[in-house]
Amino acid sequence: MQNLALGGLLLAAAVVPLVSDGYWLSIATTAMMYIALSTSWALFSGPTHLIALSTGAFFGIGGYMVGTGMSDYEQSFWTMALIAPLVATALALLVGLATLRLSGVYFVIFTLGLAEMVRNLVSWVQNNFLGSRGLYVLTDFTEAHIYWMLLAVAAVVFLAGSWLNRSRLGFALRIIGNDEEVARHVGINTAWSKVILFMTTGFFAALVGAIVAPRYSYIEPNVVFSPELSFMVVIMALLGGVHRLWGPLVGVIPFTLAWEAITVSFPNSTTLFLGLSFLLIVYLIPHGFTGLFETMLGRMRK
Repeated sequence: MQNLALGGLLLAAAVVPLVSDGYWLSIATTAMMYIALSTSWALFSGPTHLIALSTGAFFGIGGYMVGTGMSDYEQSFWTMALIAPLVATALALLVGLATLRLSGVYFVIFTLGLAEMVRNLVSWVQNNFLGSRGLYVLTDFTEAHIYWMLLAVAAVVFLAGSWLNRSRLGFALRIIGNDEEVARHVGINTAWSKVILFMTTGFFAALVGAIVAPRYSYIEPNVVFSPELSFMVVIMALLGGVHRLWGPLVGVIPFTLAWEAITVSFPNSTTLFLGLSFLLIVYLIPHGFTGLFETMLGRMRK
């Protein structure tokens, strides 16, 4: 029954470009991008309870490598879209081995610093050695093509999450999230378990960045390596709830619509909106919409 419902939802999502265009298709594409990013983020941060702010770094690697390959080396989009996630995965492996022994606020600070370091490093190389500031990404893709590719990535992320929830790795990660010391005592390799999941989120974030690159047409480091994107992914996932695989989906759609309204009506207040949103989620609905719904359902049953 659950598989049938998911299949129906996937089919409904696939026909969106056929029944809408222009403004609403652009909103749908943005929402699909965040669905893939937030769900893949939750695969790691949900069970481990580690807040990673590195999504912007991996997303930027995907977009920037596509731009560099197509603009400077005349490579095809598909070639670079294949290479970029592998590079991001390798970086996630190195970062994971070096830092995933950290916990709490130290891990949050490091991942935010990583995103900023990558952005500034790429900007420095671009300005001092490559001679130009931006890169052109010119393809024949329409908004509908990008939407369908993002939908395919989101579907794969959901399948990966479904497998993870039933696997020994997923069980190990849930133990780590509850008490890492207990996990070590029962023989779980906590470091490698977290590294594997961190690499997975890095892979998907870079893949999404590569797919979205043609939307920009002209890419600059400050655009694709956006710290704002990292915060938005976290807020959307927490708003929906990370203890359920479909939780981020519930958070992405309303937040995307609210974000669009804020950016149009109050463009100078977006940072304030992000901060207030995070505070309200933490204090009012710490387990997200899914946790609120399950609590209400439990009370009704009593």
